[in-house]
Amino acid sequence: MDQECCWNRDVIEQADCSKINEGEEELLASKLQRVTEKCRECDVFIANLGRLRDDANPLAPILSDVLNENRRQKIQIQSLVSFLDNKTLEMRFVHELGSVLQSSVDLDEVLSVALTAITAGKGFGMNRAFLLLTDREANVLHGYLGIGPRNIEEASQVWNEIIQNDMDLQTLAQNFRLNKLSSERAKFHDVLEQLTVPLSNKNHILIKALDGKRPIMVEGAFQHPDVPAELARLLGVDTFLLMPLISRNRRVGMIIADNCITHRAITEEDMHSLETFGFPVAFAIERASLYDKLQVELNRVTEAGKKLKEQQELIVRMENMALVGRITSSIAHSVRNPLMIIGGFARSMLKNSPVSDPKRTFIESIVAETRQLEVVLDEILNYSDSLYPTRDFWDVNQLVEAVLRDTADILTSLGYATGYSSEPDLPPVFIDFKQLSYCLRTVLQNDINGLGTDRSIEISSQSVEDCVILKIEDHSRHISQAELDHLLVPFSETRDLGAGLGLALCKTMLEKQGIPFVALADEHAGIKYTITLPTRKEEQP
Repeated sequence: MDQECCWNRDVIEQADCSKINEGEEELLASKLQRVTEKCRECDVFIANLGRLRDDANPLAPILSDVLNENRRQKIQIQSLVSFLDNKTLEMRFVHELGSVLQSSVDLDEVLSVALTAITAGKGFGMNRAFLLLTDREANVLHGYLGIGPRNIEEASQVWNEIIQNDMDLQTLAQNFRLNKLSSERAKFHDVLEQLTVPLSNKNHILIKALDGKRPIMVEGAFQHPDVPAELARLLGVDTFLLMPLISRNRRVGMIIADNCITHRAITEEDMHSLETFGFPVAFAIERASLYDKLQVELNRVTEAGKKLKEQQELIVRMENMALVGRITSSIAHSVRNPLMIIGGFARSMLKNSPVSDPKRTFIESIVAETRQLEVVLDEILNYSDSLYPTRDFWDVNQLVEAVLRDTADILTSLGYATGYSSEPDLPPVFIDFKQLSYCLRTVLQNDINGLGTDRSIEISSQSVEDCVILKIEDHSRHISQAELDHLLVPFSETRDLGAGLGLALCKTMLEKQGIPFVALADEHAGIKYTITLPTRKEEQP
């Protein structure tokens, strides 16, 4: 032959072969590697092979077949390498998703990861996806969430943002959850509302896919006999994929995915990949849903336990109060009889003794102290009676005016001026008339130390929402808030026993009826009492 290739030499120079590029110098000394990788692409080598065939060399056809087989195997190897690379990326992708899905019990997080994985270019690359969940109580399959663009302009904007930010899949999912979950749900609200199918409708293609537990590739949707016309019009695409979500033979929901923007064909490989992906998604959704239900039940049990504890404490308090009531009533009745005898004798002696009698002063002291003890006994018995209030609807104005009439003589003799103002058409209030009357009289006639020069009491009532606010402003009493709080404690130690028990008894009575009683003291302005009277029976405990 006139010209021969360098393939038959063990070692060659760089200038001998134009196919060897910079960085491949190791091929210069490796004949076998050089022949398998470079010679079959060399024009000189192919020309030499043609001369062998022209010369009828018996090695020519064998060598040609070997080269063709080598070329076919190399193409196959490249295809396998590409396939393995894709599978490696897919496995990494599934592992990344699995780590999030297995660790999360937040339903929104699970759904964000799942739908982002389906629509992201770094995931399965579908344009749009809808998630439908089963509602076993309502026995329906209903639209829950959608993700994806609705037009090409929105798609371009989203894809540009992804390219510019270069976020990984997990970051994309987190960003979607924090910034776009609500807007995506609102964007597809009209579609999701119409994606509701009764589970009993076995002829509907969504229920068929769900019951069959296998994905369905729908092609030619507008003419498909099993696809309802309203579903095809709603989705607006001719091809879409139905992916049922099944967890331990339980129907969790359905994913509808399509390429409404790019119209890229959905391949069998896409369907198998999504099917593999569907199992952990279904399990994660079911687990997150169960966790949410568990939290609801836990909160319910916690609330029930709290109410039970409150009821138990209330029972204990009622038992203690009943015991106190019985003890105070027994003591009061035991003391009252001899006290009435002492008081009666003292008053009789006082009436028959002359003014000049030196013993009259002692008799008057006995009468005054006896009267004071009778007042204390009345308050103790009222405290016992306050354990069981009897409530009904009453007119506030009638109540206040009756109390003012009863106390007018005493307040006038002490130099007090009283005034009452009321809003027109006040609603009736739900109270114990007797107990509230006692409380008003006690507030008006209390003998708290600290009298000032301004002996005026202003009473007002006004309607606010579902209650009537009754305010009493006593400008004659000037004490500190700490002293007033001390007087609101039953049987607190004060200079005068009656002063400490009266207000405390009022507070106790009103609290038994669920009526707030607030007393605020100002050493300069006096004491302001606020009583909030309910106008609805059902609001009472």
